[in-house]
Amino acid sequence: MALALELDSYDTRILSELQADARLTMAELGRRVHLSQPAVTERVRKLDSAGVITGYRATVDLGQLGYAIRAIVRVGRAEYARVVKLVRETPECINAYNVTGDDSWILEIAVIDVAHLDAVVTKFCILTETATCIILNPAREHQPMLPAQRKDVKPPIRKVLNA
Repeated sequence: MALALELDSYDTRILSELQADARLTMAELGRRVHLSQPAVTERVRKLDSAGVITGYRATVDLGQLGYAIRAIVRVGRAEYARVVKLVRETPECINAYNVTGDDSWILEIAVIDVAHLDAVVTKFCILTETATCIILNPAREHQPMLPAQRKDVKPPIRKVLNA
C-alpha cells in the first residue's frame, strides 16, 4: 500500500517524537527535529490531514484503574454482526481483531478478577467456542512505528546444499 503523502526524514522524526510523547508543544517538537515552530506545525497538520496521524491518546496503567487481569480471548467462527455487537456492548474489551486462521476473532480484555474474567468470557462462549490466555507480562506494547522500508525486509535464510 503506497503512502498518500511522501514522507521525508523530518516527517519520520516528527512521527517518532510524537509517538514517544504526543504532549510535546510544537516549539519543543521543532527544537527536537531541528525545524521552526511554524514549519513543524505545518508538517504535523499535513500528517493529520493525510490520515498518517489518526489520533492522540493517553496510555493508562490498567492495574492502577483496578483491572488486575488482562487476557487474550480467541473466539471461534460466529456470525460477524453478533460478535461486533457483543464487542461493542463489552466495556472490558480493549481491542478486538477480526482475523484469519482457526479463530475468527482475537480480543484483548481487562477485568478485575477471575470471577469477572469468567463473566466476560461466558458472554462470548454463548456465541461459539473460545480459548482464553491470561497475560502475565507484556514484553512489548505501543511500539512506535515509522514508514515501512522494503530494504528492511530480509529474505529467509536458505540452506545451500553441495551437489
